Amino acid sequence: MPGRVAGKVAFITGAARGQGRAHAVRLAEEGADIVGIDICEQMPNVDYPLATAADLKRTVELVEAADRRMIAVKADVRDADAVQAAVDTGLREFGRLDFVIANAGIMPVFGEKSRARQAWNDCLDVLLTGVLNTVEATLPVLRDQGDGGSIVITSSMAAVKPMMWTEDAHTLGLLGYSAAKAALINLARNYASILAPYRIRVNTLHPTGVDTDMVNNDMCRTRFQDANPEDLRALVNAIPVNRIEPIDVANVVLWLCSDESRYFTGNPVRVDAGASLR
Repeated sequence: MPGRVAGKVAFITGAARGQGRAHAVRLAEEGADIVGIDICEQMPNVDYPLATAADLKRTVELVEAADRRMIAVKADVRDADAVQAAVDTGLREFGRLDFVIANAGIMPVFGEKSRARQAWNDCLDVLLTGVLNTVEATLPVLRDQGDGGSIVITSSMAAVKPMMWTEDAHTLGLLGYSAAKAALINLARNYASILAPYRIRVNTLHPTGVDTDMVNNDMCRTRFQDANPEDLRALVNAIPVNRIEPIDVANVVLWLCSDESRYFTGNPVRVDAGASLR
C-alpha cells in the first residue's frame, strides 16, 4: 500500500539527530525522499554538544533502511547562500519539493554562556533568521510547481508561556530563545496568508520538552538540579510525563504534510502533553 506521502520530497533543517532525524525517518517510512541539512559543528556559545557529521550520516542510513533516498548536506541555516545551495542540490537529485520542515535549533539558555549578549544574537540568528532563510529558499519552488505543499516550522511552548518565573531564571539566551520562538508564529501566519492561494500551508509546532540531546545534556541537568523550585514550574505537563519522544512530534509533522491536513494553515499546533493547562 502506498504511504501517506509517497512520491513526495521533504527538505528538513537540523536533520542530523533529535526531532529533525525523527521527521526524516517518519516521512521516509510513509514514502517521501529527504533533503536534510545540519551545521554538523559546534557553535562557540552553545554549552552542550551539537550534532556531528556522523550523526547526519546515521540519519541517511535510517532513511535508506526505510527504502527511501536522502541527500545530506552540511549547511548552516544562518547562511542563506548555503541553504539555497542545498535546496538546489536536492532539486537536481529529486526534481521536485513538496514539504519544508524548518526545524534547526539551538538552546543556549542556561549556564554562564547564556548570560552573554551573544547567546541572544545566536538564538535570533538560528531560530528566526534561519527559518526565514529556509522558507525564502524553498517557497518559490513550491509556488512555481503548482502542486501545493506544506511548510512546518518548529517553535516551542516557550513561544506561548513564560519560561522565567523568578529573576533567578533570567538569561539573555532564554530571552532570545523565547522571543525567537514567539516571532515564528507571526512569521508563519504571514507566509500562510500569502501562500494560501497556491495551496501551500504553513503552520508552527509547539512541543513541550522533547527527549533529545538538546534537553538531555549536562547543561540542562545542572540547571534542573540547581534551579529555584518556582522556575521548575515553568513547563509542567498535565499528562504525567517529564518529556515526550521525538516520534510524538514527527507523527504530527506527518499529518501536517499529508493531505489529511489539506485545509489546515496559519495555526500554532501544541504537542504539549497538556503543558498549556498548567
